[in-house]
Amino acid sequence: MTENTYLCIVTTVFLTTMKHFLAVDLGATSGRTVLASFDGERVEMREFTRFKNPQIPISGHLFWDLPHLYNEILTALKQVASEGIELTSLGIDTWGCDFAFFGADGQLLGLPYCYRDSHTDGAIERFFADHMPARELYDRTGIQFMPFNSLFQLDTLRRNVSSALGAAEKILFIPDALTYMLTGNAVCEYTVLSTSQMLNPKQGDIDEELLDRLQLSRSKFGPLVQPGHQAGCLTQQVQTACGLGPVPVVCVGGHDTASAVAAVPAEDEEYAYLSCGTWSLLGIESRHAIITDKSFEYNFTNEGGLDGTTRFLKNICGLWLFENCRKEFTGVPSDVNELNALCHASSFDSLILPDDPLFAHPDSMTDAISQFCQQTGQALPQEPADYVRCIFRSLALRYRQVLEILGEMADFPLRRLHVIGGGSLNRHLMQWTADATGLPVIAGPAEGTALGNTLVQVRAAGGVDTLTDMRRIVARSIELKHYSPNHTPDWEQAYARFLKLAPRK
Repeated sequence: MTENTYLCIVTTVFLTTMKHFLAVDLGATSGRTVLASFDGERVEMREFTRFKNPQIPISGHLFWDLPHLYNEILTALKQVASEGIELTSLGIDTWGCDFAFFGADGQLLGLPYCYRDSHTDGAIERFFADHMPARELYDRTGIQFMPFNSLFQLDTLRRNVSSALGAAEKILFIPDALTYMLTGNAVCEYTVLSTSQMLNPKQGDIDEELLDRLQLSRSKFGPLVQPGHQAGCLTQQVQTACGLGPVPVVCVGGHDTASAVAAVPAEDEEYAYLSCGTWSLLGIESRHAIITDKSFEYNFTNEGGLDGTTRFLKNICGLWLFENCRKEFTGVPSDVNELNALCHASSFDSLILPDDPLFAHPDSMTDAISQFCQQTGQALPQEPADYVRCIFRSLALRYRQVLEILGEMADFPLRRLHVIGGGSLNRHLMQWTADATGLPVIAGPAEGTALGNTLVQVRAAGGVDTLTDMRRIVARSIELKHYSPNHTPDWEQAYARFLKLAPRK
Protein backbone atom coordinates (compact mmCIF):
# COMPACT_ATOMS: atom_id res chain seq x y z
CA MET A 1 0.00 0.00 0.00
CA THR A 2 1.45 3.41 -0.96
CA GLU A 3 1.89 6.41 1.33
CA ASN A 4 -0.81 8.14 -0.70
CA THR A 5 -3.24 5.36 0.13
CA TYR A 6 -2.43 5.52 3.84
CA LEU A 7 -2.99 9.27 3.89
CA CYS A 8 -6.56 8.98 2.63
CA ILE A 9 -7.90 6.11 4.72
CA VAL A 10 -10.71 7.88 6.52
CA THR A 11 -13.68 6.84 8.57
CA THR A 12 -16.84 8.83 7.93
CA VAL A 13 -19.55 8.83 10.56
CA PHE A 14 -23.00 9.52 9.20
CA LEU A 15 -25.05 11.49 11.69
CA THR A 16 -27.17 14.40 10.52
CA THR A 17 -24.42 16.10 8.51
CA MET A 18 -24.88 16.19 4.74
CA LYS A 19 -22.13 14.34 2.93
CA HIS A 20 -21.07 15.20 -0.61
CA PHE A 21 -19.83 12.84 -3.34
CA LEU A 22 -18.75 13.44 -6.92
CA ALA A 23 -19.96 10.88 -9.47
CA VAL A 24 -18.01 10.99 -12.73
CA ASP A 25 -20.23 9.36 -15.36
CA LEU A 26 -18.67 8.99 -18.81
CA GLY A 27 -20.71 7.76 -21.74
CA ALA A 28 -19.80 7.00 -25.31
CA THR A 29 -21.04 10.37 -26.59
CA SER A 30 -20.85 12.69 -23.59
CA GLY A 31 -19.69 12.87 -20.01
CA ARG A 32 -20.77 14.69 -16.91
CA THR A 33 -19.99 15.04 -13.27
CA VAL A 34 -22.78 14.92 -10.72
CA LEU A 35 -22.56 16.36 -7.22
CA ALA A 36 -24.56 14.09 -4.95
CA SER A 37 -25.53 14.95 -1.38
CA PHE A 38 -26.66 12.33 1.13
CA ASP A 39 -28.42 13.15 4.39
CA GLY A 40 -28.68 9.60 5.68
CA GLU A 41 -32.07 8.98 4.03
CA ARG A 42 -32.10 10.43 0.52
CA VAL A 43 -29.70 11.41 -2.22
CA GLU A 44 -30.03 14.76 -3.95
CA MET A 45 -28.14 15.17 -7.21
CA ARG A 46 -27.04 18.23 -9.15
CA GLU A 47 -25.41 18.03 -12.55
CA PHE A 48 -22.15 19.78 -11.97
CA THR A 49 -20.45 19.80 -15.37
CA ARG A 50 -21.25 18.34 -18.76
CA PHE A 51 -18.98 17.90 -21.75
CA LYS A 52 -18.71 16.10 -25.06
CA ASN A 53 -16.81 12.86 -25.54
CA PRO A 54 -16.15 12.81 -29.27
CA GLN A 55 -14.55 9.98 -31.18
CA ILE A 56 -11.29 11.29 -32.66
CA PRO A 57 -10.50 10.17 -36.25
CA ILE A 58 -6.73 9.81 -36.78
CA SER A 59 -4.90 7.87 -39.50
CA GLY A 60 -7.96 5.87 -40.51
CA HIS A 61 -8.93 4.85 -36.96
CA LEU A 62 -11.18 6.13 -34.17
CA PHE A 63 -9.80 6.97 -30.73
CA TRP A 64 -10.93 8.39 -27.39
CA ASP A 65 -9.34 11.61 -26.14
CA LEU A 66 -8.45 10.35 -22.66
CA PRO A 67 -6.47 13.48 -21.66
CA HIS A 68 -9.57 15.55 -22.49
CA LEU A 69 -11.71 13.40 -20.18
CA TYR A 70 -9.08 13.62 -17.44
CA ASN A 71 -8.92 17.38 -17.81
CA GLU A 72 -12.72 17.62 -17.55
CA ILE A 73 -12.54 15.76 -14.24
CA LEU A 74 -9.93 18.28 -13.06
CA THR A 75 -12.21 21.11 -14.17
CA ALA A 76 -15.03 19.70 -12.04
CA LEU A 77 -12.71 19.29 -9.06
CA LYS A 78 -11.59 22.92 -9.41
CA GLN A 79 -15.24 23.95 -9.36
CA VAL A 80 -15.78 21.85 -6.21
CA ALA A 81 -12.92 23.74 -4.57
CA SER A 82 -14.21 27.14 -5.75
CA GLU A 83 -17.61 26.46 -4.16
CA GLY A 84 -16.05 25.39 -0.90
CA ILE A 85 -17.56 21.90 -1.02
CA GLU A 86 -15.99 19.23 1.14
CA LEU A 87 -15.98 15.99 -0.84
CA THR A 88 -16.18 12.68 0.95
CA SER A 89 -14.97 10.87 -2.20
CA LEU A 90 -15.31 10.60 -5.95
CA GLY A 91 -15.95 7.62 -8.23
CA ILE A 92 -15.73 7.02 -11.97
CA ASP A 93 -17.89 4.86 -14.24
CA THR A 94 -17.58 4.52 -18.03
CA TRP A 95 -18.55 2.31 -20.93
CA GLY A 96 -16.91 -1.12 -21.05
CA CYS A 97 -14.33 -2.99 -23.14
CA ASP A 98 -11.96 -0.16 -24.08
CA PHE A 99 -8.58 0.33 -22.39
CA ALA A 100 -5.47 2.48 -22.31
CA PHE A 101 -1.76 1.63 -22.36
CA PHE A 102 0.78 3.14 -19.96
CA GLY A 103 4.55 2.82 -20.10
CA ALA A 104 6.99 1.90 -17.34
CA ASP A 105 7.36 5.62 -16.52
CA GLY A 106 3.59 5.98 -16.03
CA GLN A 107 3.06 7.90 -19.25
CA LEU A 108 0.05 7.33 -21.49
CA LEU A 109 1.09 5.50 -24.67
CA GLY A 110 -1.15 7.06 -27.29
CA LEU A 111 -4.92 7.46 -27.33
CA PRO A 112 -7.16 4.47 -26.57
CA TYR A 113 -8.94 2.86 -29.51
CA CYS A 114 -12.69 3.43 -29.67
CA TYR A 115 -14.76 0.24 -29.64
CA ARG A 116 -16.56 1.43 -32.78
CA ASP A 117 -13.34 1.44 -34.80
CA SER A 118 -13.55 -0.99 -37.69
CA HIS A 119 -10.14 -2.61 -37.05
CA THR A 120 -11.90 -5.44 -35.18
CA ASP A 121 -14.18 -6.33 -38.09
CA GLY A 122 -13.74 -10.08 -38.50
CA ALA A 123 -11.80 -10.34 -35.23
CA ILE A 124 -14.15 -12.92 -33.73
CA GLU A 125 -13.73 -15.32 -36.62
CA ARG A 126 -9.94 -14.87 -36.63
CA PHE A 127 -9.74 -15.65 -32.92
CA PHE A 128 -11.84 -18.78 -33.31
CA ALA A 129 -9.73 -19.96 -36.24
CA ASP A 130 -6.34 -19.37 -34.63
CA HIS A 131 -6.81 -19.75 -30.89
CA MET A 132 -9.94 -21.35 -29.54
CA PRO A 133 -13.36 -22.59 -30.71
CA ALA A 134 -16.38 -20.49 -29.86
CA ARG A 135 -17.88 -22.90 -27.34
CA GLU A 136 -14.67 -23.25 -25.34
CA LEU A 137 -14.29 -19.47 -25.17
CA TYR A 138 -17.90 -19.06 -24.06
CA ASP A 139 -17.54 -21.78 -21.42
CA ARG A 140 -14.50 -19.96 -20.03
CA THR A 141 -16.04 -16.47 -19.96
CA GLY A 142 -19.82 -16.62 -20.47
CA ILE A 143 -19.63 -13.41 -22.49
CA GLN A 144 -21.65 -12.41 -25.55
CA PHE A 145 -19.52 -12.43 -28.70
CA MET A 146 -19.09 -8.88 -29.96
CA PRO A 147 -16.15 -7.80 -32.13
CA PHE A 148 -15.17 -4.94 -29.83
CA ASN A 149 -14.78 -7.09 -26.70
CA SER A 150 -11.41 -6.36 -25.12
CA LEU A 151 -10.14 -9.86 -25.92
CA PHE A 152 -10.68 -9.34 -29.64
CA GLN A 153 -9.30 -5.78 -29.53
CA LEU A 154 -6.10 -6.98 -27.88
CA ASP A 155 -5.76 -9.88 -30.29
CA THR A 156 -6.21 -7.48 -33.22
CA LEU A 157 -3.56 -5.11 -31.86
CA ARG A 158 -1.19 -8.02 -31.33
CA ARG A 159 -1.73 -9.18 -34.92
CA ASN A 160 -1.10 -5.64 -36.15
CA VAL A 161 2.12 -5.39 -34.09
CA SER A 162 0.89 -2.38 -32.14
CA SER A 163 3.81 -0.33 -30.82
CA ALA A 164 1.76 0.83 -27.84
CA LEU A 165 0.84 -2.73 -26.87
CA GLY A 166 4.44 -3.81 -27.22
CA ALA A 167 5.66 -1.06 -24.88
CA ALA A 168 2.81 -1.27 -22.38
CA GLU A 169 3.70 -1.85 -18.73
CA LYS A 170 0.07 -1.36 -17.72
CA ILE A 171 -3.17 -2.13 -19.58
CA LEU A 172 -6.03 -0.41 -17.77
CA PHE A 173 -9.72 -0.23 -18.60
CA ILE A 174 -10.98 3.33 -19.03
CA PRO A 175 -12.29 3.94 -15.46
CA ASP A 176 -9.17 2.30 -14.06
CA ALA A 177 -6.96 4.39 -16.35
CA LEU A 178 -8.54 7.63 -15.10
CA THR A 179 -8.26 6.43 -11.51
CA TYR A 180 -4.56 5.75 -12.14
CA MET A 181 -4.06 9.24 -13.59
CA LEU A 182 -5.73 10.78 -10.52
CA THR A 183 -4.13 8.64 -7.81
CA GLY A 184 -1.03 6.97 -9.21
CA ASN A 185 -2.43 3.58 -8.18
CA ALA A 186 -3.29 0.92 -10.78
CA VAL A 187 -6.23 -1.41 -10.16
CA CYS A 188 -8.48 -3.69 -12.20
CA GLU A 189 -12.09 -3.16 -11.10
CA TYR A 190 -14.20 -6.30 -11.29
CA THR A 191 -17.33 -5.10 -13.11
CA VAL A 192 -15.52 -3.38 -15.98
CA LEU A 193 -13.14 -6.35 -16.31
CA SER A 194 -16.21 -8.56 -16.65
CA THR A 195 -17.12 -6.88 -19.96
CA SER A 196 -13.79 -7.81 -21.55
CA GLN A 197 -14.38 -11.50 -22.40
CA MET A 198 -11.24 -12.16 -20.40
CA LEU A 199 -12.71 -12.78 -16.94
CA ASN A 200 -13.31 -16.38 -15.98
CA PRO A 201 -16.31 -16.11 -13.59
CA LYS A 202 -15.64 -19.55 -12.13
CA GLN A 203 -12.07 -18.57 -11.21
CA GLY A 204 -12.90 -14.96 -10.35
CA ASP A 205 -10.01 -13.43 -12.30
CA ILE A 206 -8.56 -13.06 -15.79
CA ASP A 207 -8.34 -16.42 -17.53
CA GLU A 208 -4.67 -17.43 -17.71
CA GLU A 209 -5.14 -19.48 -20.89
CA LEU A 210 -6.52 -16.43 -22.69
CA LEU A 211 -3.61 -14.33 -21.48
CA ASP A 212 -1.25 -16.95 -22.90
CA ARG A 213 -2.97 -16.74 -26.29
CA LEU A 214 -2.53 -12.97 -26.19
CA GLN A 215 1.08 -13.30 -25.01
CA LEU A 216 0.36 -11.01 -22.05
CA SER A 217 1.09 -11.31 -18.33
CA ARG A 218 -1.53 -10.88 -15.61
CA SER A 219 0.62 -8.23 -13.87
CA LYS A 220 -0.09 -5.69 -16.63
CA PHE A 221 -3.74 -5.32 -15.61
CA GLY A 222 -3.39 -4.36 -11.96
CA PRO A 223 -4.77 -6.16 -8.88
CA LEU A 224 -8.42 -7.18 -9.01
CA VAL A 225 -10.68 -5.08 -6.76
CA GLN A 226 -14.40 -5.02 -6.04
CA PRO A 227 -16.80 -2.04 -6.10
CA GLY A 228 -16.31 -0.04 -2.92
CA HIS A 229 -12.53 -0.46 -2.86
CA GLN A 230 -10.64 2.75 -2.11
CA ALA A 231 -8.02 2.96 -4.85
CA GLY A 232 -6.17 5.90 -3.34
CA CYS A 233 -6.35 9.65 -3.03
CA LEU A 234 -5.76 12.50 -5.39
CA THR A 235 -2.04 12.86 -5.98
CA GLN A 236 -0.26 15.90 -4.60
CA GLN A 237 -0.05 17.27 -8.15
CA VAL A 238 -3.82 16.99 -8.61
CA GLN A 239 -4.47 18.47 -5.17
CA THR A 240 -2.32 21.48 -6.00
CA ALA A 241 -3.85 21.92 -9.46
CA CYS A 242 -7.43 21.76 -8.16
CA GLY A 243 -7.14 23.38 -4.74
CA LEU A 244 -8.36 20.32 -2.85
CA GLY A 245 -7.02 18.03 -0.18
CA PRO A 246 -6.39 14.26 -0.42
CA VAL A 247 -9.89 13.31 -1.59
CA PRO A 248 -10.38 9.51 -1.74
CA VAL A 249 -11.10 7.92 -5.14
CA VAL A 250 -13.42 4.95 -4.73
CA CYS A 251 -13.80 2.18 -7.29
CA VAL A 252 -17.53 2.11 -7.95
CA GLY A 253 -19.21 -0.17 -10.48
CA GLY A 254 -16.65 0.92 -13.05
CA HIS A 255 -18.82 -0.35 -15.88
CA ASP A 256 -21.69 2.11 -16.12
CA THR A 257 -24.31 -0.62 -16.37
CA ALA A 258 -23.09 -2.16 -13.11
CA SER A 259 -23.57 1.20 -11.40
CA ALA A 260 -26.97 1.64 -13.06
CA VAL A 261 -28.27 -1.79 -12.06
CA ALA A 262 -27.21 -1.11 -8.47
CA ALA A 263 -29.78 1.71 -8.57
CA VAL A 264 -32.73 -0.41 -9.76
CA PRO A 265 -35.40 0.26 -7.09
CA ALA A 266 -36.66 -3.33 -7.07
CA GLU A 267 -38.47 -4.81 -4.08
CA ASP A 268 -37.81 -8.44 -5.02
CA GLU A 269 -36.00 -10.47 -7.67
CA GLU A 270 -38.94 -11.12 -10.01
CA TYR A 271 -38.06 -8.49 -12.56
CA ALA A 272 -35.96 -7.78 -15.62
CA TYR A 273 -34.06 -4.54 -16.07
CA LEU A 274 -33.39 -2.44 -19.13
CA SER A 275 -30.58 0.06 -19.04
CA CYS A 276 -31.80 2.28 -21.85
CA GLY A 277 -29.39 4.67 -23.51
CA THR A 278 -27.03 4.56 -26.49
CA TRP A 279 -27.03 0.83 -25.81
CA SER A 280 -30.00 -1.14 -24.51
CA LEU A 281 -28.83 -3.68 -21.96
CA LEU A 282 -31.66 -6.03 -21.10
CA GLY A 283 -31.25 -8.67 -18.46
CA ILE A 284 -31.78 -10.07 -15.00
CA GLU A 285 -29.75 -10.07 -11.82
CA SER A 286 -28.66 -13.59 -10.99
CA ARG A 287 -26.88 -15.07 -7.99
CA HIS A 288 -24.58 -16.99 -10.34
CA ALA A 289 -23.30 -17.01 -13.91
CA ILE A 290 -25.60 -18.75 -16.40
CA ILE A 291 -23.44 -20.64 -18.89
CA THR A 292 -25.56 -23.22 -20.68
CA ASP A 293 -26.28 -24.55 -24.14
CA LYS A 294 -29.18 -22.11 -24.44
CA SER A 295 -27.25 -19.05 -23.22
CA PHE A 296 -24.52 -19.94 -25.73
CA GLU A 297 -27.02 -20.45 -28.54
CA TYR A 298 -28.63 -17.07 -27.93
CA ASN A 299 -25.32 -15.30 -27.21
CA PHE A 300 -26.15 -13.94 -23.75
CA THR A 301 -23.54 -12.40 -21.51
CA ASN A 302 -22.59 -12.75 -17.85
CA GLU A 303 -21.16 -9.56 -16.39
CA GLY A 304 -20.15 -8.81 -12.83
CA GLY A 305 -22.38 -6.89 -10.46
CA LEU A 306 -22.25 -5.78 -6.87
CA ASP A 307 -21.94 -8.25 -4.01
CA GLY A 308 -21.09 -11.20 -6.22
CA THR A 309 -24.19 -10.93 -8.40
CA THR A 310 -24.16 -11.57 -12.12
CA ARG A 311 -25.79 -9.31 -14.66
CA PHE A 312 -27.11 -11.87 -17.13
CA LEU A 313 -28.06 -9.81 -20.14
CA LYS A 314 -28.14 -9.12 -23.83
CA ASN A 315 -26.51 -6.09 -25.42
CA ILE A 316 -28.91 -4.51 -27.92
CA CYS A 317 -28.10 -1.60 -30.20
CA GLY A 318 -30.28 1.04 -28.53
CA LEU A 319 -30.87 4.76 -28.97
CA TRP A 320 -27.64 4.90 -30.98
CA LEU A 321 -30.01 4.44 -33.92
CA PHE A 322 -32.09 7.48 -32.96
CA GLU A 323 -29.13 9.64 -31.93
CA ASN A 324 -27.42 9.18 -35.29
CA CYS A 325 -30.59 9.72 -37.32
CA ARG A 326 -31.23 12.89 -35.34
CA LYS A 327 -27.93 14.34 -36.56
CA GLU A 328 -29.15 13.93 -40.15
CA PHE A 329 -32.70 15.27 -39.76
CA THR A 330 -33.56 18.75 -41.01
CA GLY A 331 -36.66 20.79 -40.28
CA VAL A 332 -37.50 18.88 -37.09
CA PRO A 333 -38.00 20.12 -33.52
CA SER A 334 -34.76 20.75 -31.66
CA ASP A 335 -36.41 19.65 -28.42
CA VAL A 336 -35.83 15.91 -28.02
CA ASN A 337 -39.24 15.32 -26.43
CA GLU A 338 -41.00 16.95 -29.37
CA LEU A 339 -38.85 14.94 -31.75
CA ASN A 340 -39.71 11.72 -29.90
CA ALA A 341 -43.40 12.55 -30.25
CA LEU A 342 -43.08 12.43 -34.05
CA CYS A 343 -43.43 8.65 -33.73
CA HIS A 344 -47.20 9.24 -33.50
CA ALA A 345 -47.27 11.44 -36.60
CA SER A 346 -46.61 8.50 -38.92
CA SER A 347 -48.30 5.22 -39.82
CA PHE A 348 -45.08 3.76 -41.22
CA ASP A 349 -45.02 0.01 -40.53
CA SER A 350 -41.60 -1.21 -41.69
CA LEU A 351 -39.36 -2.69 -39.01
CA ILE A 352 -35.64 -3.22 -38.54
CA LEU A 353 -33.47 -5.55 -36.51
CA PRO A 354 -31.62 -3.10 -34.25
CA ASP A 355 -28.61 -5.42 -33.94
CA ASP A 356 -28.03 -5.89 -37.66
CA PRO A 357 -24.38 -5.19 -38.58
CA LEU A 358 -25.59 -2.46 -40.95
CA PHE A 359 -26.18 -0.24 -37.91
CA ALA A 360 -22.84 -0.75 -36.14
CA HIS A 361 -20.92 2.21 -37.61
CA PRO A 362 -22.59 3.44 -40.83
CA ASP A 363 -21.65 6.66 -42.58
CA SER A 364 -25.37 7.50 -42.61
CA MET A 365 -27.84 5.90 -40.21
CA THR A 366 -30.86 6.97 -42.28
CA ASP A 367 -29.31 5.35 -45.35
CA ALA A 368 -28.59 2.19 -43.36
CA ILE A 369 -32.22 1.94 -42.21
CA SER A 370 -33.45 2.49 -45.77
CA GLN A 371 -31.02 -0.15 -47.01
CA PHE A 372 -32.28 -2.68 -44.44
CA CYS A 373 -35.89 -2.00 -45.46
CA GLN A 374 -35.03 -2.38 -49.13
CA GLN A 375 -33.11 -5.64 -48.56
CA THR A 376 -36.06 -7.10 -46.62
CA GLY A 377 -38.71 -6.06 -49.14
CA GLN A 378 -40.33 -3.39 -46.97
CA ALA A 379 -41.43 0.17 -47.69
CA LEU A 380 -38.71 2.79 -47.33
CA PRO A 381 -39.04 5.62 -44.78
CA GLN A 382 -39.64 9.05 -46.27
CA GLU A 383 -39.94 11.50 -43.37
CA PRO A 384 -38.20 11.90 -40.00
CA ALA A 385 -41.39 10.72 -38.33
CA ASP A 386 -41.11 7.43 -40.27
CA TYR A 387 -37.60 6.84 -38.96
CA VAL A 388 -38.53 7.66 -35.36
CA ARG A 389 -41.57 5.37 -35.44
CA CYS A 390 -39.57 2.57 -37.07
CA ILE A 391 -36.78 2.78 -34.48
CA PHE A 392 -39.03 2.91 -31.41
CA ARG A 393 -41.34 0.11 -32.56
CA SER A 394 -38.41 -2.10 -33.56
CA LEU A 395 -36.71 -1.56 -30.22
CA ALA A 396 -39.91 -2.39 -28.30
CA LEU A 397 -40.33 -5.61 -30.28
CA ARG A 398 -36.69 -6.56 -29.84
CA TYR A 399 -37.15 -6.10 -26.08
CA ARG A 400 -40.07 -8.52 -26.18
CA GLN A 401 -38.03 -11.08 -28.09
CA VAL A 402 -35.13 -10.93 -25.65
CA LEU A 403 -37.45 -11.00 -22.62
CA GLU A 404 -39.05 -14.20 -23.89
CA ILE A 405 -35.64 -15.85 -24.15
CA LEU A 406 -34.64 -14.54 -20.73
CA GLY A 407 -37.81 -15.99 -19.26
CA GLU A 408 -36.76 -19.44 -20.44
CA MET A 409 -33.44 -19.23 -18.58
CA ALA A 410 -34.32 -17.32 -15.41
CA ASP A 411 -35.12 -19.40 -12.34
CA PHE A 412 -37.85 -16.95 -11.28
CA PRO A 413 -40.82 -15.37 -13.10
CA LEU A 414 -40.39 -11.99 -14.82
CA ARG A 415 -43.37 -9.96 -13.60
CA ARG A 416 -42.26 -6.44 -14.51
CA LEU A 417 -39.60 -4.49 -16.36
CA HIS A 418 -37.55 -1.81 -14.57
CA VAL A 419 -36.12 0.74 -17.01
CA ILE A 420 -33.20 2.92 -15.95
CA GLY A 421 -31.12 5.49 -17.78
CA GLY A 422 -31.95 8.43 -20.02
CA GLY A 423 -34.27 6.40 -22.24
CA SER A 424 -36.65 5.97 -19.29
CA LEU A 425 -37.68 9.60 -19.85
CA ASN A 426 -38.96 8.76 -23.36
CA ARG A 427 -42.62 8.17 -22.48
CA HIS A 428 -43.46 7.10 -26.05
CA LEU A 429 -40.82 4.35 -26.09
CA MET A 430 -41.74 3.32 -22.53
CA GLN A 431 -45.44 2.92 -23.35
CA TRP A 432 -44.69 1.02 -26.54
CA THR A 433 -42.32 -1.23 -24.59
CA ALA A 434 -45.12 -2.03 -22.14
CA ASP A 435 -47.54 -2.59 -25.03
CA ALA A 436 -45.15 -4.81 -27.00
CA THR A 437 -43.97 -6.93 -24.06
CA GLY A 438 -47.21 -7.13 -22.13
CA LEU A 439 -45.31 -6.31 -18.92
CA PRO A 440 -45.81 -3.32 -16.64
CA VAL A 441 -42.89 -0.92 -17.03
CA ILE A 442 -41.47 1.02 -14.08
CA ALA A 443 -39.37 3.87 -15.46
CA GLY A 444 -36.63 5.46 -13.39
CA PRO A 445 -34.24 6.54 -12.23
CA ALA A 446 -33.12 8.34 -15.36
CA GLU A 447 -29.91 9.16 -13.51
CA GLY A 448 -29.47 5.54 -12.48
CA THR A 449 -25.78 5.33 -13.32
CA ALA A 450 -24.80 8.42 -11.33
CA LEU A 451 -27.08 7.36 -8.48
CA GLY A 452 -25.61 3.85 -8.32
CA ASN A 453 -22.10 5.31 -8.56
CA THR A 454 -22.90 7.58 -5.61
CA LEU A 455 -24.42 4.88 -3.43
CA VAL A 456 -21.36 2.64 -3.80
CA GLN A 457 -19.34 5.59 -2.50
CA VAL A 458 -21.84 6.10 0.33
CA ARG A 459 -21.48 2.46 1.31
CA ALA A 460 -17.68 2.65 1.10
CA ALA A 461 -17.85 5.58 3.53
CA GLY A 462 -20.03 3.63 5.96
CA GLY A 463 -23.35 5.32 5.23
CA VAL A 464 -25.28 2.20 4.19
CA ASP A 465 -24.77 -1.52 4.66
CA THR A 466 -26.39 -3.62 1.93
CA LEU A 467 -27.45 -3.52 -1.70
CA THR A 468 -31.07 -3.82 -0.53
CA ASP A 469 -30.60 -0.73 1.64
CA MET A 470 -29.08 1.12 -1.31
CA ARG A 471 -32.15 0.37 -3.40
CA ARG A 472 -34.47 1.60 -0.66
CA ILE A 473 -32.59 4.89 -0.70
CA VAL A 474 -33.13 5.06 -4.48
CA ALA A 475 -36.88 4.55 -4.05
CA ARG A 476 -36.98 7.36 -1.46
CA SER A 477 -34.91 9.70 -3.61
CA ILE A 478 -36.78 9.68 -6.94
CA GLU A 479 -40.23 9.63 -8.49
CA LEU A 480 -40.98 6.54 -10.56
CA LYS A 481 -43.31 6.47 -13.57
CA HIS A 482 -45.51 3.43 -14.23
CA TYR A 483 -46.72 2.28 -17.66
CA SER A 484 -49.45 -0.34 -17.93
CA PRO A 485 -49.48 -2.51 -21.07
CA ASN A 486 -52.12 -2.04 -23.74
CA HIS A 487 -51.32 -5.22 -25.66
CA THR A 488 -53.51 -4.94 -28.77
CA PRO A 489 -53.72 -7.37 -31.72
CA ASP A 490 -51.73 -4.84 -33.76
CA TRP A 491 -48.70 -5.56 -31.61
CA GLU A 492 -49.08 -9.30 -32.12
CA GLN A 493 -49.19 -8.79 -35.88
CA ALA A 494 -46.14 -6.53 -35.75
CA TYR A 495 -44.27 -9.09 -33.64
CA ALA A 496 -45.04 -11.85 -36.14
CA ARG A 497 -43.54 -9.69 -38.90
CA PHE A 498 -40.56 -8.82 -36.69
CA LEU A 499 -39.76 -12.49 -36.07
CA LYS A 500 -39.56 -13.10 -39.82
CA LEU A 501 -36.91 -10.38 -40.02
CA ALA A 502 -35.16 -11.34 -36.81
CA PRO A 503 -35.04 -15.02 -35.93
CA ARG A 504 -34.37 -15.61 -32.25
CA LYS A 505 -30.71 -15.04 -31.47
